[in-house]
Amino acid sequence: MRTVREAAVAVLLAAEPDAKMRAARDAHADARAGRLRAADPAKDPAPAMPDRPARPDRPVLLPPTAMPKRGRAGSPRARFALLHAVAHIEFNAIDLAADMAGRFGHLMPPEFAADWLRIAAEEAEHFAMLAELLAARGGSYGDLPAHDGLWEAAEATAHDPAARLAVVPQVLEARGLDVTPAMIARLRAAGDDRAAAVLARILADEVGHVATGNRWFRHLLAARGESPAAAARRFHDLVRAHFRGALKPPFNDSARAQAGLTTDWYLPLGAIAPASP
Repeated sequence: MRTVREAAVAVLLAAEPDAKMRAARDAHADARAGRLRAADPAKDPAPAMPDRPARPDRPVLLPPTAMPKRGRAGSPRARFALLHAVAHIEFNAIDLAADMAGRFGHLMPPEFAADWLRIAAEEAEHFAMLAELLAARGGSYGDLPAHDGLWEAAEATAHDPAARLAVVPQVLEARGLDVTPAMIARLRAAGDDRAAAVLARILADEVGHVATGNRWFRHLLAARGESPAAAARRFHDLVRAHFRGALKPPFNDSARAQAGLTTDWYLPLGAIAPASP
């Protein structure tokens, strides 16, 4: 019987999209069937968590500031670029969820790793749906450049599960709750109902992912002896310390509320300054 960490590492070290999706689905299936065991890395150190996940040869990864513009809104080219960008986010999200389970699972109840392996499998399904949309348009994932900013957040929070839970699900994924409705509206206005339906499905699932991050963040703070009243303040401190960028309105208040992020949770961060180097 393999360990949770072994299952997570298998996801992270799978470079090609099909292999990564298969590894994520297998890890989730094994977790559901009770075929994974917890292990203390201090007593059972192999394998070590990789610093970076394996990546396919394409897409070419550029700095965020070097990314080309998507083109005229509503054009087929711009819609392809939009879907490619979302596919890249979902591809990264597979690794982010697997890393959460493998890196921090031994510090948390067993349900923690099970939740994040389930989320990794859901992100794989999102990527698969987007890959189908790209194929229907005569292209594939990797046809356009992408950036590596999402994994930078994982590197910045690799030392602390509270920091990871604050930044990845409750900032980065929560941002998806804000921007996806406008993407859906743009696709529908262009008559692309199939793509709009896929993004609507992804949006519904992402509410659950953010909620999972919020729930485990609160659980971890309680386990560390911090009061529920202090949770939002602690969240603010961790985001200010470990997130580079700004939390920009408008916010999808209703979706955020469904995920446990009330306005006192994120509005104070609306003018956040970049973290120090």
